[in-house]
Amino acid sequence: MPEVLKDQQAATLMDGKELAKLVKDDLKVKIERHTKKGKRSPGLAVILAGDDSASAIYVKNKVKSCEAAGIESFFHKFPADVTEKELIECVEKLNKDDKVDGILVQLPLPGKLSADNVLDHLDPAKDADGLHPYNLGLLFCGKKGPTPCTPKGVMKLLEHYGIDPSGKNAVVIGRSNLVGKPAAALLTQKNATVTVCHSKTAKLDEVCKQADILVVAMGKREFVKGSWVKPGATVIDVGIHHLQGEDGGKGKIAGDVCFAEAKDVAAFITPVPGGVGPMTVAMLLANTFENYERKTGAVD
Repeated sequence: MPEVLKDQQAATLMDGKELAKLVKDDLKVKIERHTKKGKRSPGLAVILAGDDSASAIYVKNKVKSCEAAGIESFFHKFPADVTEKELIECVEKLNKDDKVDGILVQLPLPGKLSADNVLDHLDPAKDADGLHPYNLGLLFCGKKGPTPCTPKGVMKLLEHYGIDPSGKNAVVIGRSNLVGKPAAALLTQKNATVTVCHSKTAKLDEVCKQADILVVAMGKREFVKGSWVKPGATVIDVGIHHLQGEDGGKGKIAGDVCFAEAKDVAAFITPVPGGVGPMTVAMLLANTFENYERKTGAVD
């Protein structure tokens, strides 16, 4: 059992920041082992379109994490008025670049640009985020391939804290291709009995109370209340919401779960920030390295 952070009240805090560091440190060792044999470093290309401040911060953190792990990063920035054609041309150029093992299109895209149209042009073997339809198909068939980063990070957290989904009731709130659907598939593969909920689910609070593992990716600040949580459950909060302070500056960061209430009921809970977020970045690097291994044959 790993060393854990204890909240003064009840729940064990699942420290995604520390686990992400362990993942990146392990990747760094593996990459150095390959480069010392004369092989090139793995490469991750990130495409950012528009001026969304949150996306810019995420990309900056991803590039910084690449450098720390020994992954070469290639940053492609486009203005908000970029066309789909220009983005697709960039993707197709990167598909042919032998130095690139992973391609990430930072979402959301500005305006009415279609993320699906752009992602469809990714080489599935270079998909760093696991969102190409081919790779999602592999996931739902239980076959190996790049896995969406956030759900992959959720499963890594469960494993690290010794939480076995087998035989447990798992409830996933959210049905997006980014988090909800792949998280449900991964939990099912680990023999959990999974219920997927959404905005049309009747008596959602009652459904949540049956969950031994509750994964919340609703996109609504502090949507899940402490009274919805089964005593002793594991709560994974995927949401992140930046609130403005009274002076107009940065204020409190909150998730989709009312942490102050849920921490007194749950046995394990992810904090926001510092829970799922760092794991998403770590899994992006892990996917890039796994793509690199498959492409170069540089398998340990």
